[in-house]
Amino acid sequence: MAAPGRAQVLALYRAMLRESQRFSAYSYRTYAIRRIRDAFRENKDVKDPVEIQALVNKAKRDLGMIRRQGVLEPLVSRAYISVIRGGWGTRGRHAGA
Repeated sequence: MAAPGRAQVLALYRAMLRESQRFSAYSYRTYAIRRIRDAFRENKDVKDPVEIQALVNKAKRDLGMIRRQGVLEPLVSRAYISVIRGGWGTRGRHAGA
């Protein structure tokens, strides 16, 4: 299997940064962007095609995780707000406990 080309790696890098920009929480967003930049800089001099392919595969898995987290984050934050406002436990055994 041929190693991914520079264009493919850059497209993956941009996609990861773009998806990370969607985090509404500032701390998640800045952490993700910093980790992505650091990881790509750390591995910029890798020449071994097998290692490059392994790094690209890991980055693709991480991109999927970032996308899933971006979808889940608004749902979790809404649930958290609901708990804060007393929405949790109003029908269960925790109500009035």
